[in-house]
Amino acid sequence: MYTNWTLKNVPDLTGKVIIVTGGNSGIGYESAKELGRKGAEIILASRNPEKAGAALAQIQGEIPKFIGDVIPLDLASLKSIREFEKIFKAKYDRLDVLINNAGIMMVPYGLTEDGFESQFGINHLGHFALTGLLMDTLINTKGSRVVNVSSNAHYAGELDLDDLFYQNGNEYSPQKAYGASKLANLLFTYELQRKFENKPGDVIALAAHPGISNTSLADHFFERWYVKPLRPLMGLLFQSAAMGALPSIRAAVDPTANGGQYYGPDGSGERSGFPIVVKSNQASHDETVAKELWKISEELTGTHYLPIV
Repeated sequence: MYTNWTLKNVPDLTGKVIIVTGGNSGIGYESAKELGRKGAEIILASRNPEKAGAALAQIQGEIPKFIGDVIPLDLASLKSIREFEKIFKAKYDRLDVLINNAGIMMVPYGLTEDGFESQFGINHLGHFALTGLLMDTLINTKGSRVVNVSSNAHYAGELDLDDLFYQNGNEYSPQKAYGASKLANLLFTYELQRKFENKPGDVIALAAHPGISNTSLADHFFERWYVKPLRPLMGLLFQSAAMGALPSIRAAVDPTANGGQYYGPDGSGERSGFPIVVKSNQASHDETVAKELWKISEELTGTHYLPIV
């Protein structure tokens, strides 16, 4: 008999160490809280340590035994990502789950500190670099996982490998750039899993998407006077951040999960519901594009996974 996968299915996580990027709000916050509730030590990786500290205090007020830490991480800065690596490895010698959750959505054209288009730079390249820098710790932790958070927007994503950053904003649209970054998340996940399968060890890579959830990710849309009155309706129209976090949580801890799986809500159009294994589009499984994207990502970030994977 089919039963919905819920937080009751999360196993005991005592002794586990889990990083959640963007863990101070939205589905990242809910993922961090519920994984920590089960005993894992949670690192909130955030570009705003003050907000992350406040989030940690709020969680510990609800869950007194919650074990958490805050380490600054700005995914728009390779320097910050490398500094995060140093701080993390000085404190921890294991990493059971890396949840690459943080991101920005459909923002105006802009560049990161390193000259990358901001959505592609933060959503894909920042997490690509972070994962690579932590790969040795992941490999040395039995049963570890990498979970990349994508989106249904990947269906509209197209990657121009010759112009990933829309030079000078030419032909840039917030929607197009966001879709491309979410497609890149999946190409990265599947290519990483293929590399894991060709090396000894049991680390796996998975992906998840939250459907349409009521979070602050789209708050910039509601800054316009003509749509601001609609903001309160988000809670009525879309599922909660807690429900949106379930696919990421399941990908992170379900003992029956397999590498390369993609989790999303089971409802109509995968917009809401309980987490199940879902399918991504054909473009996300293009191995030729994935390998070229990997090569470009290594060159742009200066992060080389070999000889580890």
